[in-house]
Amino acid sequence: MEIIELEEITKIVTLEIINALSDEKIHTSSIRDSFCSVECVDELCVTTCFNEIGQVISAGAERVSNRFGSLPDDLSVAKYIDHTLLKPEATAEQIRSLCAEAKEYHFVSVCVNPIHISLCAHLLSGSDVKVCSVIGFPLGANLPETKAFEAQKAIEQGASEVDMVINIGALKDRNLELVAKDILGVVNTAHTRNALCKVIIETSLLTDEEKKIACLLSKEAGADFVKTSTGFSTGGATVEDVALMKRTVGPLVGVKASGGVRSFETMEKMVKAGATRIGATAGVRIVQGRENSDASSNSIQKNSY
Repeated sequence: MEIIELEEITKIVTLEIINALSDEKIHTSSIRDSFCSVECVDELCVTTCFNEIGQVISAGAERVSNRFGSLPDDLSVAKYIDHTLLKPEATAEQIRSLCAEAKEYHFVSVCVNPIHISLCAHLLSGSDVKVCSVIGFPLGANLPETKAFEAQKAIEQGASEVDMVINIGALKDRNLELVAKDILGVVNTAHTRNALCKVIIETSLLTDEEKKIACLLSKEAGADFVKTSTGFSTGGATVEDVALMKRTVGPLVGVKASGGVRSFETMEKMVKAGATRIGATAGVRIVQGRENSDASSNSIQKNSY
């Protein structure tokens, strides 16, 4: 029994197709040696302009009247989960245990701080588990150049996915040009090295409008996923935020729910709201929770005859 029934999958795919057809498409217009991209959701539009070599030269948002992080090929619970250990006190022995669990349960990846990338890459070599690391974590207040360099070093050490934290203060200042440059620098660094990039917007610190702006800027920059939270701020993922983010980025960008997802039941709600990846320290508990749920269901069915 899969995490999402066939009817639920059909519903999701149908909604994606409808959204793709009805959403306002990206408009690209030439302005001398530059081009601008426009993304809209509800009554909010974000415009980002790039020069001839793809650098951000301006960005703004105004009120008016993507590769999709798709459902995993394997719809088992584990294939949604980035098995995570980002505590500053994490030891090498704990990282070894994390990797052993990831291999046993076949999680999508382990998500660790950059200092542990090499060890994880060694331990997971030859397995189906990827190495994910974090950039500008957890505050996002680093210089854009620092984040791009950190992403480069992370990938060189063996990471195939990077989760970067946006400049939250700049977003609240409406310095959207800086936010766009910040995101684009890491996205480009990742993509030129065949790595995925997820953009952490830290939803607990943002208004709904700021969440939409951050998601649209991430989409325009070519991010593969937008991610709710670091897990180190004032709150984590909520079903409402996941649904808002999914509706904002549409069918071409994935949504990662992270922070506070500690049970199978919570994970299931996030997936139904639109999450296509889950960041969790409780990956084993979540998988075992599903197994226990299935065992209980089978027992009830047997006893009903």
